[in-house]
Amino acid sequence: MANVALNTAQNFQVESVKFYAHDGYPLSGIRYIPSQQIKANIIVCCATGVPQLFYRRFAEYATQYGYQVLTFDYRGVAKSAPMTLKGFQMSYLDWGHLDLTAAIDYSFDAQLPLFIVGHSYGGQALGLSKNHDKVTAMYCFGTGAGWAGYMPFKERFKVSVMWNIIFPPMVAFKGYLPWSKLNMGADLPLGVYQQWRRWCKNPTYFFADPEYASLKDQYAQVKTKIYAVSALDDDWALPNSRQAFMQHYRNADLHFIDIQAKDYGLKEIGHMGYFRKGAERIWDEMLNAFNAMINTDIVDARMVNTHIAQS
Repeated sequence: MANVALNTAQNFQVESVKFYAHDGYPLSGIRYIPSQQIKANIIVCCATGVPQLFYRRFAEYATQYGYQVLTFDYRGVAKSAPMTLKGFQMSYLDWGHLDLTAAIDYSFDAQLPLFIVGHSYGGQALGLSKNHDKVTAMYCFGTGAGWAGYMPFKERFKVSVMWNIIFPPMVAFKGYLPWSKLNMGADLPLGVYQQWRRWCKNPTYFFADPEYASLKDQYAQVKTKIYAVSALDDDWALPNSRQAFMQHYRNADLHFIDIQAKDYGLKEIGHMGYFRKGAERIWDEMLNAFNAMINTDIVDARMVNTHIAQS
């Protein structure tokens, strides 16, 4: 249910919302409501350790197209974190299994298309959800397999230092990953850190973990249309990394898109630039793709109704 309205902008309204994951965990969200008629719903699925407010500019922008947008913080992150992360237990997969599943139910309206915009982990989360069949399509950015071997040497070296030298003593001392101390994002629960570190050691990420062997079949059940975008300067999710992960959506309608910063008037995109100020042309491409799907669905529905009326 909606809580207190935060503010009203010129062409859209913003309100704070709270909803509950499938195990009852409370999640903090923000809903961006267009002043015009709502044509569809969008759920923004965050990257690991990135608070929902990072996606505010995109959410506001999408309302100008007539989209209602829900952003939310996963459990253990930012506004959905407990008072202390020390001792807080959870699985990295909970964000998809429990949190995104609840967000889909919360946003679903049978009369409107539902789209997911995923960033990094957010593109992985669809396959973890239990109700992905309610999603019309997903557009994801920077979603890859996490293995440093896919990265250029310089970035691979930096990541190796982080995982093996910098992070372990910090986590041992705090009981969680104090990522904010490095200005890299929100602090992360211990379970997220441990699983993420383990899975990033393998070229096929968590699909190689025998404890989660069922994930291959789970991802194969997804038949949603998926657009997977990789910036050619995104060292964390280059096309080879993207392919290594996205291949497991083997029954989905997959579309791979490679982009370069210069084609959008940008100096760089990297792993975070998809949602920073200046990325409006990237957003336009995505929102126009959603528009085309909506218009096609309307035409298809009219054709069906006409056929029924004439029979």
